[in-house]
Amino acid sequence: MIKRRLKELDLLRFLAAFAVVIFHYAFRGYAKGDMSTMPYPLLAEPAKYGYLGVELFFMISGFVILMTASSNDLKVFFISRVVRLCPAFWVCCTITFIITLAIGQPRYTADFYQYIINMTFFGDLLGVPPIDGVYWSLFVEIKFYLMISILLGFKKIEKIETYLVLWLLIAATAEVFTFEKMRSILVTDYAAYFIAGATYYIIWAKGITTTRVLLLAGALALANFTAIVWAELLETKYSTDYNPLIVCSIILLFFITFFLIATNKTAAIGALNWTTLGALTYPLYLLHQMIGFMIFNIAYPAVNPHILLWGTIALMIGASYIIHKKIEVPIARSIKKLLSLSFSRVRS
Repeated sequence: MIKRRLKELDLLRFLAAFAVVIFHYAFRGYAKGDMSTMPYPLLAEPAKYGYLGVELFFMISGFVILMTASSNDLKVFFISRVVRLCPAFWVCCTITFIITLAIGQPRYTADFYQYIINMTFFGDLLGVPPIDGVYWSLFVEIKFYLMISILLGFKKIEKIETYLVLWLLIAATAEVFTFEKMRSILVTDYAAYFIAGATYYIIWAKGITTTRVLLLAGALALANFTAIVWAELLETKYSTDYNPLIVCSIILLFFITFFLIATNKTAAIGALNWTTLGALTYPLYLLHQMIGFMIFNIAYPAVNPHILLWGTIALMIGASYIIHKKIEVPIARSIKKLLSLSFSRVRS
């Protein structure tokens, strides 16, 4: 049986990114008064849960990365990740840097060294602050890519279920007993989402087994535990209250949605073409936060907040589409060709 392309994942990607955009614009920016001068009380209450869009991204990543790795070819996997990650990031980082220099001050600053280090993806390792705060999630993603790369390098990807069980057990132990070094290396705060996404891919590709159901149950339990702990930290940070029932219900909704996808119950949604929405998601995620806040800080209160919020969202979606079509795709094509050629020369 030939598996169809899961276009519903493109829709999920966009919904995850949109949730993060709303979180930043309608809640986060004004929450501590340190990012944006524009409040948006109409949406602030539901918007504060929008940060969970990142957790949804990690679940999607678990599914898609395992799909990419199923070829069991480290070279193919490496090229696909570089092509996916780098072009849009380089473009959006450059745009954010230039706009920060142009209109960011006094609230926002950036320097050339910071920009260059950001462009290498080594900012987290070298302790250099990101030009845009959303970049933190890329470092989490890259750690996951490295784990999969190790399995591919040792030709162990077919044993992925065993490693997912081990990862879940170690992550749960590290979280409960706060083994900080282990928590950092194994990204235990978000391990549950990667594990769940990967398990759903296995179910989609190979079917349901008792082990896979138990793995999902364990991942759901760990996801709820880490999400409640994180929500408590956010309560202190933003001086607000998070309802743990709402947080856990949203995570449960993620798991149910993926179960429906993995068991082919969402074919009607997947029959619609969500590819363009999915494609502009990554530039939108990278571009929206700091530039949006800078626009708010310049235009508010002179411009009506409704026009400012929704106009900026429309601007970011439009800019992301142009970046994807006109810049990201051609650069990605060139990089893919160059890397493929380089690997061919090395092999010969």
